[in-house]
Amino acid sequence: MTDQALPLSTTRTERRTTRAFNFPHLAGRTALYLLLSIAAFVSIFPFFWMIVSATNTAADINTGKATFGTALWDNTVAFFTQVDAPRIFWNSAFLAIVGTVLTLAISSLAGYGFEMFKNRFRERIFGLLLLMLSIPFAALMVPLFIMMANFKLINTYAAILLPAIASIFIIFYFRQATKAFPSELREAAKIDGLNEWQIFLFIYLPVMRSTYAAAIIIVFMANWNNYLWPLIVLQTNEQKTITLVIQSLSSAYYPDYGVVMVGTVLATLPTLIIFFLLQRRFVEGMLGAVK
Repeated sequence: MTDQALPLSTTRTERRTTRAFNFPHLAGRTALYLLLSIAAFVSIFPFFWMIVSATNTAADINTGKATFGTALWDNTVAFFTQVDAPRIFWNSAFLAIVGTVLTLAISSLAGYGFEMFKNRFRERIFGLLLLMLSIPFAALMVPLFIMMANFKLINTYAAILLPAIASIFIIFYFRQATKAFPSELREAAKIDGLNEWQIFLFIYLPVMRSTYAAAIIIVFMANWNNYLWPLIVLQTNEQKTITLVIQSLSSAYYPDYGVVMVGTVLATLPTLIIFFLLQRRFVEGMLGAVK
C-alpha cells in the first residue's frame, strides 16, 4: 500500500511545482492580452464614435454623448442637401481607381525590373530611390506646384495622378516580393519561347496575385484619403473630392458635426469594402506568400 501511495504523492507534488512554475508564464500572457485589448479598444473606438455621432445632433456631439441617437435620417438628408454627393464621390472614385491602376502598372514593372535585370548601376539607382523616401512631401510641394503650373495642369486630375504613378514605396515593395518569385518559372518560360512581356503578364501576375492584392489596398486607400495635394491643386468645387468636402464642412463657422460624421461614414465605406474583399490576400501579400 505504501508503494502505491508514494507515486501518487509524488505526482501531486509535481503538479504543484508545475503550477508554481507556470505562474510567471500565465502572468505574462495575461499582461499581453490586457495590452492587446487596450490597443484594440483604442483602434476601434474612433470608428464607434464616428458611427454613434452620425446618429446624434451637433448639440449632443458637443456634450460628448456616446450613445446612439435618432438624428441619423436628418443628418443624412442635410448632407445630401448641402453637397453634390454623386459628383464628389465620382471624383474620389475616379482618382482612386485610375490612380491605383496606373501606380500598380508602373511601380510593379519597375520592381520586377530592378530584381530581374542585373547591371552595375542597378543598386545605385535603387539606393537613390530609397534615399528620396526621406524627403518630406512638404519640401516637394512648391516645386511640384510650379511644374504643374508650367504644364497648365492646375485644377486637373492629371496633376493628382502623375506625381503618384511611380511610387517609390510600391517599387520597393514589389522588388522585395519579387525576390520570392521562383526563378525556375522564368527560365522555363524562356525555354518555351515567351518574351519578357509575356512572362510578366502570364506568369508573374498570376503567381504574385497576393502581392497585388495587398498593394491594391495600400494604394487605393492612399489615393482615396489623399488630402494635402488635392487641396493645393484642385481649385473649383466641381473637382473637389470627398476628403476636401468633409474638411470644408468641418471648418465652417458653426459646423454641424452630425452632418460631418455622416459624410465621414460614407467616405469610409469604399475603403472598408475593398479591405474586406481582399483581406485574405492582403495578409498573404504582406507575409510574402507566393503561389
